[in-house]
Amino acid sequence: MTRGTYEFVQLDVFARNPLAGNPLAVFTDARGLSDSEMQALAREMNLSETTFILSRDAAIEAREGKKVRIFTVSEELPFAGHPTLGTALYLHTLKGARDPRKSDEIILDLRVGKIPVHFTASSENAGCERVDGQVFGEMRQRDPEFGTTLSREEVAAVIGVGVDEIASEWPVQVISTGLPFAIVPFRTSQGLANLKYSFAQGAEILKRTGAGFFYFLCPERRQGLLEARARMIFYGGEDPATGSAAGCAASWMVRYGIAKSDEQVLIRQGVEIHRPSEIYVRATHLGDRVTGVRVGGYAVEVLRGSVTL
Repeated sequence: MTRGTYEFVQLDVFARNPLAGNPLAVFTDARGLSDSEMQALAREMNLSETTFILSRDAAIEAREGKKVRIFTVSEELPFAGHPTLGTALYLHTLKGARDPRKSDEIILDLRVGKIPVHFTASSENAGCERVDGQVFGEMRQRDPEFGTTLSREEVAAVIGVGVDEIASEWPVQVISTGLPFAIVPFRTSQGLANLKYSFAQGAEILKRTGAGFFYFLCPERRQGLLEARARMIFYGGEDPATGSAAGCAASWMVRYGIAKSDEQVLIRQGVEIHRPSEIYVRATHLGDRVTGVRVGGYAVEVLRGSVTL
């Protein structure tokens, strides 16, 4: 066991106020920790994800980006949305505290590859030394891979709803921008809110189709503005905000004409578990391709601490 004290910050991501959004623990200097120790610390934090920043020589970071590893309580992930955004917002604020000429972009070097995150700060954030909900961060995800389409009837039976609850205008489809999700479009937001589903119900079909999880989505255009309600239930319960799935949803909405190319869409998730989250997504439709998948939002710091091993 590595001996030492390791500091962390905890952020609420995809929220502008504390006690909303999706919690994330960020170990700010994880040098010296082994893989098994990082996994054990993620279990100790007991959040959906914990990230570990592994600082390197400045010249390497300028070329390759900031090395970050992402762990759930049970495994390491190649990519995840709210850990990427939250960690990048922390690094952006840290750099600003040290150097007022901070860059408006940080590149994270994840297992899935390099993910750039762009920032837009309000004037209130000038000189702030903590993540305060005033900086908008937007990550560029990998171009989507469109995979298997699933039968509405089979999915409805598995998740325990009538087939008419699932919209027939668009396909149920597996999409990945780093992690694969099966996008399931609901016809009404009330039907989505009423959904009673456990991860075990869909485990077999998800494994067969190559998807990690279902992402339940209800897009609705009102007075010209497109918003979507979303839910994601996984083996740890219900997720307040799923940035990786939101990128898949943006790709799906653009490909099937629900959203216009480059139109920003607000996805609201976590309402049913009293952790309301706001995820801003957009993607570009070029011919028969979807590219430029961007997922953004805010974060706020809620606590700091240290772990002594």
